[in-house]
Amino acid sequence: MMLIFWRKTLTTLLQAQRWHCQPTRGMRLVQFQTAHLKGPHLGLESGNGGGIINLNAFDPTLPKTMMEFLEQGAATFSVARRALDAQLPVLKRSEVTFLAPVTRPDKVVCVGMNYVDHCKEQNVPVPKQPIIFSKFPSSIVGPYDDIILPPESQEVDWEVELAVVIGKKGKNIKTTDAMAHVAGFTVAHDVSARDWQMKRNGKQWLLGKTFDTFCPLGPALVTKESIADPHNLKICCQVNGEIVQSSNTNQMVFKAEELIAWVSRFATLYPGDVILTGTPPGVGVFRKPPVFLKKGDEVQCEIEEIGVIINKVV
Repeated sequence: MMLIFWRKTLTTLLQAQRWHCQPTRGMRLVQFQTAHLKGPHLGLESGNGGGIINLNAFDPTLPKTMMEFLEQGAATFSVARRALDAQLPVLKRSEVTFLAPVTRPDKVVCVGMNYVDHCKEQNVPVPKQPIIFSKFPSSIVGPYDDIILPPESQEVDWEVELAVVIGKKGKNIKTTDAMAHVAGFTVAHDVSARDWQMKRNGKQWLLGKTFDTFCPLGPALVTKESIADPHNLKICCQVNGEIVQSSNTNQMVFKAEELIAWVSRFATLYPGDVILTGTPPGVGVFRKPPVFLKKGDEVQCEIEEIGVIINKVV
């Protein structure tokens, strides 16, 4: 009885803490640059919201981009873990410009209508198969970069999403084997031009989803060991400090493993590929009246145990 009491007490204490995304194990990998370190460098977030360990200074043989790091597989992860355990100098976060944790992947795969509560919001049936579309990799920007309103659209909307980053090449992957192909997770903002997505270009989604700056990612690639259950994470979006989306990844229709297996039936998945797993309810287009982003707005996307990205609309 005493053991049960302490377990319940510990659970209550943990749930009472606000979910500010500090995992207790695993690694938080970042791409960054500084005033003196131009171009992408690889880093590790150190400790509880501390500074950044420069992995390229720890081992100059390591690649400087996340794509190359992931392509080299287990060996590079082993070096990064040694750096995490070593007593190394860290860069202050104020010194660092964070880049997207993955840039120039082979593909950005997106999933539509993948939250039960989002389907209810639109009064449409839950899909029986994943609805797949894409964004061009050129739409990716960093976790604190600006979102540029394109003159071609008057209906730019927000969508917070959990993103899966592939770590190992695979084709026709079994659902039971899918997590072995995952490097980790990050926060994504699937910015969407609803006029182009829903009204123009034959109502194909691609153009409305793929303007430059329409895919902020970050702040880190959080390795899968860091997250107890990616399908039970609070997910939230705020616009100018007002909560507009608030849900949980347990509302996903198709879990990450199912999406990986499904997509790999049609296309080979490569290290660095990013899968955006869908958004919960609360997007602007389905509000009454509809609400769209405007110049000066600030959008904050947050997922429990992973982090927060903040992007200003310009």
